[in-house]
Amino acid sequence: MAYGATTILEGIDLDLPKGQVLALLGASGSGKTTLLRLVAGLLMPVAGQVQIAGRTVADPAQGLALPPEKRGLGMVFQDYALWPHLSVARNVAFPLEMSRISGPERAARVTRALDRVGLGAMADRRPSDLSGGQQQRVAIARAIVAEPPLVLFDEPLSNLDRELRETMVDELAQLVAELELSAVYVTHDHAEALALAHRIAVMRGGGIEQLASPAELIDQPASAAVADFLRLGTLLPARRRGGGWVIEGTDISLGHGPGAAEGSAAQVLLPERALGLGPRGPARLEAVVRGQQVRSTGFALTLTIAGTDQVLRLLAPHPARPGEAVALSYSQDALRWFPTGT
Repeated sequence: MAYGATTILEGIDLDLPKGQVLALLGASGSGKTTLLRLVAGLLMPVAGQVQIAGRTVADPAQGLALPPEKRGLGMVFQDYALWPHLSVARNVAFPLEMSRISGPERAARVTRALDRVGLGAMADRRPSDLSGGQQQRVAIARAIVAEPPLVLFDEPLSNLDRELRETMVDELAQLVAELELSAVYVTHDHAEALALAHRIAVMRGGGIEQLASPAELIDQPASAAVADFLRLGTLLPARRRGGGWVIEGTDISLGHGPGAAEGSAAQVLLPERALGLGPRGPARLEAVVRGQQVRSTGFALTLTIAGTDQVLRLLAPHPARPGEAVALSYSQDALRWFPTGT
């Protein structure tokens, strides 16, 4: 995909099995929204093909570009796009009216769609009478009422505050699973993607940095950029010295690690979940507490590795005083290595 001489998307090759959710995850400008619009038919590719349920809907080589309304898609938007003057049932029925579905069949499909999302008793209400979660369910009912092979979610939770978003992502994940939807879900929030998707495409610079299951992304990030974007822990600059690895500019050992030539450089991910307070683990670091925040699940500590400005974050069961020296333990097997050259 290109705008003029500028390439926006390149090297995209994705498939989505029936009944699964693919999340397009990335920061603003990574290309995820452009890719969603290509699938929806709101933009046209300059090369390649788009297929939905085995049917080619876009192929520049053949001069084929079906408009959105002929692709058989359902869409859920950021603001749900509900008409306030129409009842819930009329909102859900709108796609069927546009397709000239007969009255009796339209009513039956609307009833079935609302029952599937648990809103059968609210058909005659207005959107303003509903909670945010219920409005989201109306939007999903409208998206599935025509029983499309694919539903597109365009950051449907991005306009909500964090507390409500965290509550609603669990509800949405449960609903999507119950409906067995085939869906593409665009988000910049990695917690949403991890909760909802069977596979996640982490996008960066118009390409896919990594395509994997949520568990694989957490355990085996493909690059330092993926680890950093997912906030999996601290990335430490390291240098090969004397048959082992040390933190750049220090004598602090990170163990033998992968073999490499003397002087080789790497970024090393120290996962937050592998880090513990106290010298109990097989490897340890000395750190200084710089601050803490009280959380419902413990105390979020901000620390620096002693003698460096490398920042670590750790959720601890007990409070600690700023300036206090503490020992941190971790397993060297938990480290992830990303070579950066010599």
